[in-house]
Amino acid sequence: MNDRAGSTAIHRRVEALREGRDPTLIAKMPSGWAVFGERQFLRGYALLLPDPVVPTLNDLPAPARDLFLSDMSRLGDALLAATGALRINYAMFGNLEPALHAHVVPRYRDEPSPLDVAHPWAYDWNAAPVFDPAREAALIATVRASLESSV
Repeated sequence: MNDRAGSTAIHRRVEALREGRDPTLIAKMPSGWAVFGERQFLRGYALLLPDPVVPTLNDLPAPARDLFLSDMSRLGDALLAATGALRINYAMFGNLEPALHAHVVPRYRDEPSPLDVAHPWAYDWNAAPVFDPAREAALIATVRASLESSV
């Protein structure tokens, strides 16, 4: 882990994943960890967290960068298949939490207007349901199986 270990929520979450303490875990991937978002403003919202944590995508050497981006799209493929979403939105910012992480967001045909054409951050995340691993056990299993079969 880099010298800023524990300095961001991403660092702390990766540490919890390494220790088996994160119930949002989907799967360990070659570049890091696939997890569901703690708030499910859209069903299946997930993240890819690198391990080790780095500040930005550009801080990864080219082979590791390619692996992270490939894992991100594999996670999107798995979510697309598991949720029946219309498409997947991908985002990497790092402004609020200055550590690399990718948001992988299923988008649905039946989203209410005008949210259906807005960026995912237009949703009220505070009103969104908290991820419940018991309620989403079937989704976890389906996405995990899809990821395992795509290696």
